[in-house]
Amino acid sequence: MPLELGMTITWANLKPSRHTWFVWESAPYRLQRSVSDLNGTDRYIHNGSPEGVLRELCNSFQRDNTPTVPQMLENYRYIHRHLNAILRKNGSSNPYHRSVFTDLCLISKTLAHLIRLNRSVVQ
Repeated sequence: MPLELGMTITWANLKPSRHTWFVWESAPYRLQRSVSDLNGTDRYIHNGSPEGVLRELCNSFQRDNTPTVPQMLENYRYIHRHLNAILRKNGSSNPYHRSVFTDLCLISKTLAHLIRLNRSVVQ
């Protein structure tokens, strides 16, 4: 990670209008022990929970029509409940295989659209 993060920071410094970077971490202060060069950088501590990750993503990316954390958690729970079926359908045990990931993206996009229409996805 240090190499990739260093490259990211360098790119952001070279092209500040075209690139923004964030650091997410599951435990407070672990980042300071790992990479002291990041002191002074905003940290988004998610405490290793789905709710924490979604909360910190919302804190990072402020946009119009951003879904709320409860709305995103509803989508997360839906996908989590159906993940094994999606994996079986694609003959995979890896959610990052292209066909599985494509299905997950399509489902997520559909769920996000339903949220914008104020419809629940609970099933």
